Amino acid sequence: MSLPAAARHRWGLDEGGRVGFLDIGGAVLLVPGGVESMRGEILGLVGESEWEAARAGFGDPDLASE
Repeated sequence: MSLPAAARHRWGLDEGGRVGFLDIGGAVLLVPGGVESMRGEILGLVGESEWEAARAGFGDPDLASE
């Protein structure tokens, strides 16, 4: 797959490199550094209180048990 030159320059991929993708239905999201890199960055942004709310099902006991 080819990337436009502007994207290669901005992402530092002129000599090649890792690019992941997420198929989100009607579009594909390209991720410089790969999906694992993005996953780590996103998980690092979620604080302990957000994780606790997610584990508790955001106030929905049925969701918490799923």
